[in-house]
Amino acid sequence: MSLSQWTGLRTLLTPSLLNVRNVPAVSAGIQVRHIAKHWLPQFKKLRRLKVQKVKLPNFRDDQDASKLSPDQIRARMKEQGMLPPRSWMERPVFVSATSSVFEAYVPPEGDGKLSALTLGGAKQSMELLSKKSKSMMAVRKIKSFEEDFSTKYFPEEAQEIYLKAHKALAEKDDDTLHQCVTELCYPLMTDDLRSCTVRWQFLKSLEPPRVVHARCTEVINKENIFSQVTVRFNTQQTLAVYDRFGRLIYGNEVVAKDVLEYVVFEKHLANVYGLWRIHEKIIPDWMPEREAGKKTYIKQKPVVEAEPVTDSVVQPVTPTEGSAAVA
Repeated sequence: MSLSQWTGLRTLLTPSLLNVRNVPAVSAGIQVRHIAKHWLPQFKKLRRLKVQKVKLPNFRDDQDASKLSPDQIRARMKEQGMLPPRSWMERPVFVSATSSVFEAYVPPEGDGKLSALTLGGAKQSMELLSKKSKSMMAVRKIKSFEEDFSTKYFPEEAQEIYLKAHKALAEKDDDTLHQCVTELCYPLMTDDLRSCTVRWQFLKSLEPPRVVHARCTEVINKENIFSQVTVRFNTQQTLAVYDRFGRLIYGNEVVAKDVLEYVVFEKHLANVYGLWRIHEKIIPDWMPEREAGKKTYIKQKPVVEAEPVTDSVVQPVTPTEGSAAVA
């Protein structure tokens, strides 16, 4: 090939080589092919989910963790997305009620029977005034969390909770009962009445209920505060308890009785959603014991002793003349 021919061929090929250089795929040596898209992209996600990657376990790995080094265990746990184990166990604990009555109210002897005009009633009034200082400090603490709290209007709210709780107990409505009583009071009210029928009715209040005692305490830390308020109730009620066979074991549905009670209401002040609930009832030592209920038992069958069997001697039978002839 002559020089002139080579020059002409070079002139013809130069533009085509420039065009090739402008294409990145060709210049990089990457093979590109045209992929046709599906004609209906509506079910694109479902077509992608038809094939899922499943990570199969590697059975060749040594499963005994005692033979692995700490770095290998850490790498394996990191691969599986597991947190390293701790030497201690942490579990969340929520304290919604206290376990007892702190600084319980001591009712004066003869309360509800002595008049304020008598000497004994006047002494009770003076003792009540002397013990009011701590209660006033506790009420002030309650008002710092609950601005609407007032010892003047709280007894009405307490009486509503009292009636609601006892109606739920008679109707065996556990959901409502849990809203009205604490975890300490619930088993005390329900254990003896699991297989019984209760007929309870509130008739009237002989005296308006009033707050006689208030205390606040801290649990675990200073910010976790519980409050207990003791309310005095002097009411008239009817109560009848029947066993599972329908027999009356306590009380009477017709006869009304005067009931003097000191009910402790508790609230978790630190909890924004805390509620006033019945916590316990204070029973003074001078209060007479209530009548014991009649219990039903299974009547045992009387054991009949069998008469001893005497051994009798069997007399030998002698053959007679007729039987010998027959034989």
